[in-house]
Amino acid sequence: MSYRFPLGDTPPRGHSPYGSRRCANSATFPILKGVSLCRMVIAPGCFREAHWHANADEVAYCTRGQALVTVFSSGNIHDRFAVAAGEMFFVPSGSLHAIENTGPEEAEFVICFSHESPEDFGLSGSVGCMDPSVIGNTWGVAADTLSGLTQSLTDIEFGKSDGAVEIPPSAAFANRLKFPIEARFPLLANDSGSAIVARRDTWPALRAQAMYSLRIHGVGMREPHWHPETAELGYVLQGRARMTVKSPGEAAETYKLAPGDCYFIPRGYPHHIENLDDGEVRFLIFFDTPDVQDIGLTGCIPAFPARITGPTLGLSGAQLAKIPPLPSDLLLVRKLNPVTK
Repeated sequence: MSYRFPLGDTPPRGHSPYGSRRCANSATFPILKGVSLCRMVIAPGCFREAHWHANADEVAYCTRGQALVTVFSSGNIHDRFAVAAGEMFFVPSGSLHAIENTGPEEAEFVICFSHESPEDFGLSGSVGCMDPSVIGNTWGVAADTLSGLTQSLTDIEFGKSDGAVEIPPSAAFANRLKFPIEARFPLLANDSGSAIVARRDTWPALRAQAMYSLRIHGVGMREPHWHPETAELGYVLQGRARMTVKSPGEAAETYKLAPGDCYFIPRGYPHHIENLDDGEVRFLIFFDTPDVQDIGLTGCIPAFPARITGPTLGLSGAQLAKIPPLPSDLLLVRKLNPVTK
């Protein structure tokens, strides 16, 4: 079973002139467990209808364009805020939310859900399944005053706005559900790349997910590592890379990644990411816990005595002496050897 999925080449779901979604879930990418991914595009002057996910939190990253997000949560809590490229937003499971494109160009989002098969309920289908008399009773009006009310079980998913979008002044202010990740100070930055993180310690709203905005420069590599308590679901925004994943037993897979590709790494599986070009490669990397831990080769090898690591790795004492005795992992390392392509 492959760890790679060509999300950018997957036919869109619910495609219309107003918007589209391409999904990597358990139906299209069976290896997924606990997470899934969606790439959504909304046309200018259009919206993603008000909807909710019955079994999943949602974390979204805006890759281009701008939008107005409206969220209605339990306890009659109202949130409305503007997002633009390089910013994120969070929606708790069950909260009703809509996304309106407020710019002249398409708005695009990469969205991670905290379930491999998220359940969607749109406002259109949820109202359309009810008799008009029921809806009339709900609002205290006669049923015949609601002529034209949708009577379909199928959600519209995307629609065209009936009038210009009104952006309230408060939409520009900070909001608990919004996170301007690319404006944050990096967790790590060196000549090999950088990582900016959205985790529970930097974004308290998160409950079951985290995200790293990872850049690897042409000279850089993400060292071989694994995550003891979290799975990893990545999406390639820019550049070309190569990844090797070790499975239990005598199995490993090496494959190349290009823009639009996504990949999934189960908990505890060792893997690395290597930039194949001279330019920068960019990843959005999502995790299935709000707190992310990892173990890398740069820190773990020196933690054990040479009498063990030598026979294990097939290295002599003289060779082991050349490995730096680092107290912790480097995460991003500089490549000294030529890339084999």
